[in-house]
Amino acid sequence: MSFSSLTLAHGGGGFRTERLLREIIFPGVRPGQPATMDDSAILPDTSGARLAFTTDSFIVSPLFFPGGDIGRLAVAGTVNDLAVVGAKPLYLSLGLILEEGLGVETLKAICESIRAAADEAGVEVVTGDTKVVERGKGDGCYINTAGIGQLLADPPPLLSRARPGDAVIVTGTLGDHGAAVMARRESLALDSPVRSDTAPLSRMLNALVERFGPAIHALKDPTRGGLAMACHEIAEASAVQIELDEAALRVRPEVQGICDLLGLDILEVANEGKAVVICEAAAARAVVEFLGGFDYGRQASLAGRVVESDQPLVVLKTRIGGERLVAKPAGEILPRIC
Repeated sequence: MSFSSLTLAHGGGGFRTERLLREIIFPGVRPGQPATMDDSAILPDTSGARLAFTTDSFIVSPLFFPGGDIGRLAVAGTVNDLAVVGAKPLYLSLGLILEEGLGVETLKAICESIRAAADEAGVEVVTGDTKVVERGKGDGCYINTAGIGQLLADPPPLLSRARPGDAVIVTGTLGDHGAAVMARRESLALDSPVRSDTAPLSRMLNALVERFGPAIHALKDPTRGGLAMACHEIAEASAVQIELDEAALRVRPEVQGICDLLGLDILEVANEGKAVVICEAAAARAVVEFLGGFDYGRQASLAGRVVESDQPLVVLKTRIGGERLVAKPAGEILPRIC
């Protein structure tokens, strides 16, 4: 261990987060037990139904941003973590940590957003807890959610199931969430407003898994660390190389403009309503067409491929015909993004 205290980068979803988990948290909580970076744990079969279980916390600033808010984000983030392991979300818990002085109307708006997102995802909030902390110690509102879902496929899509020859599909445009939050946070005056893509993807991804079954090898939501970190996690878990085609990656011009203005790599910017799909090459075009039948998949594109490699790498084929290695993000380039 080469660090004695935590920095914001340790919570940013990059390699410092990975080191924190592998060197401190996993050994402390589950010594001697295998640990994976999949977004949900697959629970033992005790009742004839295989379950997935996940938990997440949300500390976004500001609480409200174009296209969403911390309540919608909390529901979407948790159901998406279940959906990317092929589970149908069933139940959520809701933990609220509220700061003294938070306006009641603000809290009502957050709760209404939670209810609307849960209804959209077809999931029930069945238990929870609420705490209030002193003024100045809670940034308005923090939310923790946990989710339970029922697996729809056997084997389920997992980060470790990518195989050379597979296709890499991205379900939509990149960077919308991170750009929207940063634009609001920095009060950027824009000709074209940028909206977060925050959305529950469970209905789309559940339908995808049910339709294509074992042809869907892996799913991943590219949240903190963006597409770059998502692809690194898949490459490392499956011991493969992922090649991305820059020309096939879809980015809204206004989002690219914000990234250029702030010096951000679009591949590292967080998304909250997109998924990376690793599937058999023979099914790739059918998968893209299928995703296009859903509102949240209309911008899906065949964005790359999985190749054999003696070390896990992520490579970007540039528009001008060259290649560059995509580095693993060191930490969250935009703190408090989700």
